[in-house]
Amino acid sequence: MARKDNKGRNLRNGENQRADGRYMYRYLDEMTGKRVTIYDTDLASLRKREKEIEKDLDDQLLTDSFARKMTLNSLFERYMATKELKERTRRNYLNMWKIRVRDEIGNIRVVQLKASHIRVFYSKLSKEGLKHNTIKYLHTMIFPALEMAVNDDIIRKNPAKGVLEDYGEAANVREALTVHQQERLLKFVANSKTYSVHLPMIQIMLGTACRCGEIIALTWSDINMKTREVTISGALTYHNSGEGYQFHSGSTKTEAGLRTIPMTDMVYEAFKKQRELNFMLGKRSDVEIGDRKGFIFLSKNGRPLMPEGVNSFLRNIVNAYNRQERKTAERENREPELMPHISAHILRHTGCTRMAERGVDPKVMQYVMGCCVPVARV
Repeated sequence: MARKDNKGRNLRNGENQRADGRYMYRYLDEMTGKRVTIYDTDLASLRKREKEIEKDLDDQLLTDSFARKMTLNSLFERYMATKELKERTRRNYLNMWKIRVRDEIGNIRVVQLKASHIRVFYSKLSKEGLKHNTIKYLHTMIFPALEMAVNDDIIRKNPAKGVLEDYGEAANVREALTVHQQERLLKFVANSKTYSVHLPMIQIMLGTACRCGEIIALTWSDINMKTREVTISGALTYHNSGEGYQFHSGSTKTEAGLRTIPMTDMVYEAFKKQRELNFMLGKRSDVEIGDRKGFIFLSKNGRPLMPEGVNSFLRNIVNAYNRQERKTAERENREPELMPHISAHILRHTGCTRMAERGVDPKVMQYVMGCCVPVARV
């Protein structure tokens, strides 16, 4: 005789109704060999869940309690354990997850996570003013973690697939300086009693198109004045690794970052001038960071310049230039030609642009900038 519930409805194999009226369904998870029980207050709702479980079993998805209770946070921890990342990159990933994801959608169970959850999350970030590139950066953590869950048979499909779209504002385009702007900038700095000490470094940044971390990491052993070559062999970063903020010496951003750059005449003269300035100002470096010592660009205390310190003096130069230009334009009864915002990255972009304008082969430019495997020498 068929078993029935308290409403006279036939119960299927594995189904039962408890004394308190709740329904239960028991099944064998063939992948783990364990008996699993689920509960519901409504028979129709229970059977909907039964159907999903049967489908999961047919597809050999994990149905054990650990997998079904796994949250996006715990999945991300598992995903990070599989990745071989530079320490700084790993720290950035974990920090961004902690700030943006952990308490937002991180506690949702992976098996319950829907595309709509992720869409709402990205939309919220967009309304908070985050740029598209920042949301895309978060997506590069969420998507592969969920893809791993698909590969591990925890979920059938990736809910983050195809949901990035155009959330977030477009990032501000970093434009290179024009030739006219570059000439005016260098002339202003050269004639400034306050900022002329920064002229050699600016010329070297423009002439080599190096990253800021690579420039501040340069030591005199990296410079060969006889062959007129600059060897880029590492980079400095300034961050807190748990022992307070301090400099860290590491490899270049990419494997292609290890390279030797020929000096232009401007760069050659700038290194000569920098050596003279260090001597005249009594700047010498006894600081060792990792295996690097004898740094070229120094602060007043003989330590390497911090990346923010470089961008700070560039901001100050632009502000001083624009103040002077406004006064000059008012006196000459014309519109001022103001200098745009300048950062270390913009100087790198400007250096690349100057190379392109001179007709330098794109592959050679990539090599000089450390963006690809070395293919040629200038």
